Amino acid sequence: MPKTATADRVDRAALEDFLRPRHRALLVTRRSDGSPQLSPVTCGLDGQGRVVVSTYPSRAKVVNARRDPAVSLCVLSDDWDGPWVQVDGRAEVLDLPEALEPLVDYFRAISGEHPDWDEYRAAMTRQGKSLLRVTVERWGPVATGGFPPEVAAAT
Repeated sequence: MPKTATADRVDRAALEDFLRPRHRALLVTRRSDGSPQLSPVTCGLDGQGRVVVSTYPSRAKVVNARRDPAVSLCVLSDDWDGPWVQVDGRAEVLDLPEALEPLVDYFRAISGEHPDWDEYRAAMTRQGKSLLRVTVERWGPVATGGFPPEVAAAT
């Protein structure tokens, strides 16, 4: 039997459960002319349910998000053929020194505990990192690819 596509509507708690272990996404921001700009990113979920991305202040995604904070992410499973979800929200950009502790939270969300937090904080400061933090305002269904149900049933 062929694989059937799915589209499961989920509540906020189920969305966060889905997002928490997934760290690969495509981030969509808007260029000044309104056209989309996509960036592959590593992301996490902070304690308030916001999607967080470590970046640099000069990156196109940051420049665009400062100008127009409406962004979207397509959060993917590690398995290319696995489930995914689109989330839409409002981005805020945190620069150093304000970004330092949220960057610690970002690392914890993705990788757990660091062996030397002082070294990590120093590296983030040395690198001049920023944090993009997206407050999720809406989301689509958690989806999987495959045949539409009526096509799968007919084959």
